[in-house]
Amino acid sequence: MSKVVISNAPSPPPPPSSQAEGSEADILPGLRTSKRVLRAGNGAVVTEGSTVVVHALGSVAGSKFWSTKDPGEEAFEYTAGVGEVITGWDHGALGMRVGEICELLIPSEEGYGEDGFPAWGIPPNVTLKFELECLAVFSPGGGSNGGDVTQQV
Repeated sequence: MSKVVISNAPSPPPPPSSQAEGSEADILPGLRTSKRVLRAGNGAVVTEGSTVVVHALGSVAGSKFWSTKDPGEEAFEYTAGVGEVITGWDHGALGMRVGEICELLIPSEEGYGEDGFPAWGIPPNVTLKFELECLAVFSPGGGSNGGDVTQQV
């Protein structure tokens, strides 16, 4: 007869971006946004409060509204997990690794909602598709203008 041990210790968190490259999209816990890893990364992990630099391609109904790879555009830098970007993106990027590319499908209520974003031609109540490529992660409080570089490509 085997002995069963029950522990009240919390389970360890899953590894960042544990989703297999090219697998089906997963719904983010507590949200309706889905995430699919297109290319796995192997660098530093995006955590709440870290400064992140990404390339981003945003589209709605198959039409691009923004790309940091367009002429004259630059990679986008923001602080992760603190509400500087729309909810679906903010939560979807947490756990990414430097070098990773993912696709986020963000429903209206976790995107620009009933107001849309007219300046970019985003109508109200639409699902957004973002492709994010994590280029660099800086330790919390850091950034491209200062702070410790955790890792960048």
